[in-house]
Amino acid sequence: MSQPISPFESNPPSAKKILISVGAALLGAAAVLVTIILPAEYNIDPTRIGGALGLTALNAPAKTVQFTDVVGGNETYREVAIPDFGEPAPLPNPAVFQKQAQLAKVEDRTVTLQPGQQTEIKTLLDAAQVITFSWQAEGGLVYVDFHGHEPTGSGNEDFWVRYEEQQSGTAGSGSLVAPFKGEHGWFWLNLSEQPVTIKLHVNGYFDKIVDYGVTTEGNKAGSK
Repeated sequence: MSQPISPFESNPPSAKKILISVGAALLGAAAVLVTIILPAEYNIDPTRIGGALGLTALNAPAKTVQFTDVVGGNETYREVAIPDFGEPAPLPNPAVFQKQAQLAKVEDRTVTLQPGQQTEIKTLLDAAQVITFSWQAEGGLVYVDFHGHEPTGSGNEDFWVRYEEQQSGTAGSGSLVAPFKGEHGWFWLNLSEQPVTIKLHVNGYFDKIVDYGVTTEGNKAGSK
């Protein structure tokens, strides 16, 4: 008769199975090392999975900046850590930011129009430069056309664009990012039976303001 098998006895696994198990364990440990431990602990991310999971930021070197303290006429420097905000998304339109060497200009213009008189005031702007503006007509209603065209003498004077038109208004305000280099501004016509005073305020990165003066209705001052 055969001897009964003890419940505590089992068939040992073969050497092949042991090698497969050990190999799988080593591969799993290597994957954890490369994707988790190295990015988090040493900022090493060969697979870029750690960066996608935000693990590299845990051990990223801190950015520092030096600035000057002036105490009693003496300059001292110290380093200050800058927070790591991660990598920004690329700007869809880089022209939305222009670094300027000078401060923005501020100008105010005032002109009074008699009944039937008109005027045109323009800002000279490079492409993508910005202005903010406001204007107010005191004493009555005016027709206003806010538009832009290429500079006089460019050979393309027939080309122009309109930003806003008011058939009868007393005020306006807003901003403009110039779509092209040229003259961008306002044409006003007094619609009232009494004098109207227009007050214009412009702030921004314009080259200068061109005032075409006051003319009578039907004899437009500017080129557009």
